[in-house]
Amino acid sequence: MKRNILIVFSLFLVMLFFPQRIKAQSAPTSKIENSKKAKMNKAAEDLSNAIDENDESKIAQNYEKLANEFLNKGDNAKAEDYFKRALNSYTKLKLTEDKTRVTRSLAKTQENQKNFGSAIKNYERAGSLTKDAVEEKINLNDANRLKNQSNPASQTDFVDSNIDLLKKENKAAEVTDAYVQKAQNSLQLKDKEVAIESYKKALVYAKDKPEDVIKIKNEIAKVYAEDNQFDKALAINEKILAEARKKNDYSTEIKQLQSLSSIYFEKQEPEKAISSLKEAYDLSFQKGNSAEAKNSLSSLVKYYKTKGQNKESMALYEQFLENFDKLIHSDTTLIDAKTFQITEEKIRQLEKEKILKDELISKKNNFNYFLIGSVGLLLLLFLFIVKALYSIKIKNKEIALQSLRREMNPHFIFNSLNSVNQFISENKELEANKYLTSYSNLMRDTMENSNKDFITLDKEAEQLQKYLALEHMRFQDKFDFEIYVDESLDAERVFVPNMILQPHLENAIWHGLRYLDKKGFLSLRFDYKNGKIIVTIEDNGIGLTKSGELKTKNQKIYESRGLNNTKERIALLNELYKKEITFRIVEKEGLESGTMVQIVFPLIDKI
Repeated sequence: MKRNILIVFSLFLVMLFFPQRIKAQSAPTSKIENSKKAKMNKAAEDLSNAIDENDESKIAQNYEKLANEFLNKGDNAKAEDYFKRALNSYTKLKLTEDKTRVTRSLAKTQENQKNFGSAIKNYERAGSLTKDAVEEKINLNDANRLKNQSNPASQTDFVDSNIDLLKKENKAAEVTDAYVQKAQNSLQLKDKEVAIESYKKALVYAKDKPEDVIKIKNEIAKVYAEDNQFDKALAINEKILAEARKKNDYSTEIKQLQSLSSIYFEKQEPEKAISSLKEAYDLSFQKGNSAEAKNSLSSLVKYYKTKGQNKESMALYEQFLENFDKLIHSDTTLIDAKTFQITEEKIRQLEKEKILKDELISKKNNFNYFLIGSVGLLLLLFLFIVKALYSIKIKNKEIALQSLRREMNPHFIFNSLNSVNQFISENKELEANKYLTSYSNLMRDTMENSNKDFITLDKEAEQLQKYLALEHMRFQDKFDFEIYVDESLDAERVFVPNMILQPHLENAIWHGLRYLDKKGFLSLRFDYKNGKIIVTIEDNGIGLTKSGELKTKNQKIYESRGLNNTKERIALLNELYKKEITFRIVEKEGLESGTMVQIVFPLIDKI
């Protein structure tokens, strides 16, 4: 007979845990159970869609949502799995606040599974992630509470601290959990009165969560039963049972009947206990809940076995076999489990596809980055080459400008030495010495500024004053001169082109004024008008036409070269400094002969 019982029970287990070959028909279920299933299926379906869309933000949110559904269901292992996935997604998105919240939830699931080491680490991690000092303190309190598992008395302070903090933060759900922790801590300290008081306080904060209320009330009933206060324990269970029947919450009704049987067994009232178990067993059959039917059947068999009532056990098994097909066909939980399993498999497949997509995208992005980087390097190389060529071009222009500037010096030096020679040949030793002294001062100033494209107006005017004084010393009977600087110009701050005026002063003296029968006049003016400096060199010499007739071939070549030199220097200065310098030379018309040179450039106060 025992062998027959074993075979029948084994068959039951096989049919129960391998339901994929069974085509079950729907059986009536309560609205509460349907609501739970709907939430779970909705969360799974939303997650599946989010993965399919490859929307990391929605994926993270739905991982967390599904994890919370498993947590409410009491499946901590799966809750932990999905919280870890949510944490991974939030980490990718760099959402610190969400990471903090999920890390704390992960720690709770690990604590529920007695994995205290991991729970402590995650509570501490959540505390370090948050920027809120209160949240940090709450998480560290939980970590310290778990570190003191062997010393329940020391846990009390951490739990009480969290209760106060959570109340201030208006976190009702967490206050409920904290009071439950305090109750469990009190039970470890054998203080059942404080435990019941804590559970009752937890009920106040759990009023919006019927499932939590039922759990807490059952815990209170257990404490009463352990304290042999059976009437109070039974009263609580019977009240929950009545409410479940009123709401057609068959799952809660079955479990409460099982709880009642446990209390009746402890109260030494086996008849009532057996009656409650049989009622639970019958209701399980009626509502197609094979798992609870198994639990009730196991409890009944266990009792009959201890009493040696094998006939009763056999009768139960026979009844079970007669109704087995009906039970399996009506058990929607098996279909729901299978449906959810298929959904989970779909989620796993989509996750694998997402990983492959991410890898492809990553490879594509890496290639794109490489391509962009290569193009960028080529552009940088191109820009470097362009810059180098431009620098070379600028340098060449600077060298050309310097060469043109130095080209004027030899002729000036030659003419000056020729003047000294003339003084000596005429036995004018005093004049020669005076001339050489002035000439040496001028040459020192010229050499000091020879490497500069621009010098200040006061220095240029001073150099030109010295030069004209030298020429006047030689041709004092031929001309007088004046230098005028506009009073509105700050000669110490304004810059002018270096060595660009001297050749034209020289031309005015040597090719215009020195041929006059009378004493001529040379004027050099620096005027300021409309933001520009106008430099005018004007003489009343013989003019360009007559001067050209008197010039030797070499003089014509030199004058032509001098004009070209000026034009080339101005062109280079305009290219290098973008100053828009203009130059023109004209012969005077009318009664008075002579030449006018005009150079115009913008006000330059910084180089």
